Amino acid sequence: MSAPESSPGAGIVQPFLVQAPEPARMPVRPLILYPDARLHQAAGPIAAPDETVRALAADVLDTLGAVSAMGLTAIHIGQPERVVVIRLQPDEPHAVYVDPVVAWASPERALHPEGSVSMPGVVEPVERPARVRVRYRDLDGAEQEEEAEGLRAACLQHEIDQLDGIFWIDRLSRLRRDRVLKRYAKLRVQQARAGSSGS
Repeated sequence: MSAPESSPGAGIVQPFLVQAPEPARMPVRPLILYPDARLHQAAGPIAAPDETVRALAADVLDTLGAVSAMGLTAIHIGQPERVVVIRLQPDEPHAVYVDPVVAWASPERALHPEGSVSMPGVVEPVERPARVRVRYRDLDGAEQEEEAEGLRAACLQHEIDQLDGIFWIDRLSRLRRDRVLKRYAKLRVQQARAGSSGS
């Protein structure tokens, strides 16, 4: 997935969920797209990470790389499991979070442009706590804790929201959400027309 163009009010061209454009590749697993109802369904807890969960995390990671995202959940590929993979830069190690929760959030807040691979092409700033502490388990089942700030904090909150059935536009005011939905609907019409003209 290529980086979306800037949108009114975003201020920054690329959302934190999308890296620089790469040659088009098919995702390892198909992505679900808005308004798929699964994007508003909370994922169930994982009893214990096993080989099935490890394989799922590997699929999420491979799909994340294929669509040039910084963060991705199992929900994005249609699996209602509490698994998140984060890799802010292509050349940095990835991190897998099983059953992550925000244990603490700072009162200070920060704006970051956000978007989603499940709603490609639109970006809008979202205000969230500037720093968070996240509790989770790794793929061996060990309890872990991470403190994050800036871009990483925003990305973690965005993905954990998704696990809880909160799509990123739910964090916007009604007015801004309506604007995003109109832009997305317009993009889908344009894509449909382009597809039909090319067939």
